[in-house]
Amino acid sequence: MSLAFNYRHLYYFWVVAKEGGMSRAAAQLDMAVQTVSAQVRELERDLGCQLLKPAGRGLALTEAGLVALQQAEQIFQLGQMLPAQVRAATQRPSVRLAVGIADGLPKLEVQRLLQPVLGVADLRLMCDEGEMADLLADLALHKLDVVLTDHPAPFNAQLKVHSHPLGSSEMAWYASPHWWSQAQQGFPASLQDVPILLPTAHSVVRSPLDRWLAQQGLRPRVAGEFEDSALLETFGATGLGVFPAALASQDDLLKRSQVRLIGACDGVQQHYYAISTERKVAHPLVQQLLRQG
Repeated sequence: MSLAFNYRHLYYFWVVAKEGGMSRAAAQLDMAVQTVSAQVRELERDLGCQLLKPAGRGLALTEAGLVALQQAEQIFQLGQMLPAQVRAATQRPSVRLAVGIADGLPKLEVQRLLQPVLGVADLRLMCDEGEMADLLADLALHKLDVVLTDHPAPFNAQLKVHSHPLGSSEMAWYASPHWWSQAQQGFPASLQDVPILLPTAHSVVRSPLDRWLAQQGLRPRVAGEFEDSALLETFGATGLGVFPAALASQDDLLKRSQVRLIGACDGVQQHYYAISTERKVAHPLVQQLLRQG
């Protein structure tokens, strides 16, 4: 394989660009300024374009220099990761599962959904939380093996993905000891007399919860709205108000936050989905996840 440029010259350019000048780069590299300058000029000759231009008493990147810097960043970041990855390859092999977690999915449920694979020997679980669109893009690029979410993937003719139901759980209301006795007596009418916490409209269960409250003839005081379900649980546990969560989370909530079940939110359900790029999933750990559906 023939190379159109010398990677060492690219490295010197990268240091110059990051340090903001030849002198600081030379000090960083423990080299003479003239030597660093000559190496960068050699790179410019190899690439056939100017990468740096005078700017006052210093240097600035040209348009070509900006592109070269972006590429150099990726190259040398990968290079910095190389030793650790090579050492890891000599160690005991692991079973990798890269999971995307949609930011609307309650964090209370993530561990329960992943429970079927958590006991796999030498599991290397990698979790990435983010917006649905970003996660689906990473899934299409095979950076993720599966995406967990609370709603099916939206239709996209250019993005071939498949939504696999993982089941559902009825929603329920929970409270810290501070509010539990008052909220539990005469439930659900009692919710009118206690502060409540709700997920924001970002969550797919917010509209069903609002309808349920309206059907009960309730207009309780909303003491807080939270996009992150873990924050919702945290503030609920400290006594800011009673809050909704999946009925399936009852035992975990009691152990983790000492909150207790008030009563079920009949008719309101939290649904769970695993999204893959294939209808018939090949990854064995994703297959195990789908068996719970």
